[in-house]
Amino acid sequence: MTRYDLIILGQGSAAFAAAIKANDLGIKTAMVGANVTKSTLVGGTCVNVGCIPSKRLITVGTVFYNVTHNSFQGIKYDQGRLDFRQVIRQKDELVRKFRREKYLRVLDHLKHVTYYEDKGRFASKNKIVLDGRTLEAHRIVVATGARANIPAVKGIENVQYLTNEEALSLQELPQSLCIIGGRAMGLEFAQMYAQFGTRVTVLQKSRRILPEDEPVVSKALAEYMEKMGIRIRTGVTIKTIEEKGNVKVVKYSANGKTFRVEGEQVLFATGRRPNTDDLGLSEAGVKTDEKGFVKVNNEMQTSAPNIWAAGDVTGEPMLETIAAKEGLVAVENAFSSGPKRKINFDEVPSAVFTYPEVARVGLTEGQVLKRGIRCNCITLPFDLVPKAHVIADTRGLLKLVINNDTKRILGVHIVAPHAADLIHEGVLAVKFKMTIDDIIDTVHVFPTLSESMKLAAQSFYLDVGNLSCCTG
Repeated sequence: MTRYDLIILGQGSAAFAAAIKANDLGIKTAMVGANVTKSTLVGGTCVNVGCIPSKRLITVGTVFYNVTHNSFQGIKYDQGRLDFRQVIRQKDELVRKFRREKYLRVLDHLKHVTYYEDKGRFASKNKIVLDGRTLEAHRIVVATGARANIPAVKGIENVQYLTNEEALSLQELPQSLCIIGGRAMGLEFAQMYAQFGTRVTVLQKSRRILPEDEPVVSKALAEYMEKMGIRIRTGVTIKTIEEKGNVKVVKYSANGKTFRVEGEQVLFATGRRPNTDDLGLSEAGVKTDEKGFVKVNNEMQTSAPNIWAAGDVTGEPMLETIAAKEGLVAVENAFSSGPKRKINFDEVPSAVFTYPEVARVGLTEGQVLKRGIRCNCITLPFDLVPKAHVIADTRGLLKLVINNDTKRILGVHIVAPHAADLIHEGVLAVKFKMTIDDIIDTVHVFPTLSESMKLAAQSFYLDVGNLSCCTG
């Protein structure tokens, strides 16, 4: 038996943030890596099969696509040539670099943290059993992450399908691709491969893509993606999937009719499932929801008083940055004798890295109305943003969700070029309870896309069509 002050299960963003904080506090800590899938290599999902590789490939795809779809007269490019294998090799080099520099080297410098490259499970509320040894600690943080969720579809056991992991490592560019799932992951892969030249079809269960986003955002993005040749079908139910030679055939129903899609590859982007199957959580008294995600309060504490959880294993939102914050907060709360830190998910931004991008923070109009708040919403089309004309891309809009009585900004929703960068003024506005007058009174650089935030705020008082470049 080896005793520690803290045991961390996992080795992704949440686990590393927890380990770094524990090391800063001088806490004797064990980090136990759970090597179940590729995504549980050191660094977890984000660096290995998530944010880093997918955004690299989307960026490369956008550059390649823009060679023959540029908006500026007077510039003509030769037809671009794509070496897809080289693109994948360079992506792999980037992933290895980040894993080495941002995780492995960091781990080497955590003098109070001992790393075990093993999968651990609870034997009791204080004991973790590894292969041939037992670790004990009074406090434990569960941060084992999540993996692709594959729904039960008739015939799927006989089909070689893709998840996000395989879709990032294909050596040959597929001529056609059917993506099942129309939320962030599915849409990012759809645009990525469409920009490389693949014929892409997206099948989404709900009546619109990005069903949790503002309807005006979902509609706009769907229109932009369809204009670049991506077929989007919503309100569908997948019936069967089968493999015929080199082609996968997906049959689905919509509006009472049955349809079929053929694709060289089929990608399932149908959510995530937690890596909790073999953790022995019941031995420790840790409760999970019906999908297996660990239940926590806003202090990241589980139903077991001495156990905390952080990151994707706790469910949505599954974002690298909030996972890291949750890991840090979990350790701080575990060892603090004073007031506990809490997580406010209304302040957490998220983005979809299509192009144009989607970004949001705070509440939607529907959520505000459900809370009984009088809402006044302003939607500014990017055609009214001067910088959008400068860069010859006026696609997009910005929607502010405003408390009509206090003028406080409750939500910011953007679909536009660089929306993921633009959202941070909205994050500060929501977090610090700013009003539209605070934004109007702030001087913005002209011409910039970020000026859209001020123009939207000004349109609370002025007709959006009468906004000037010089409204101060």
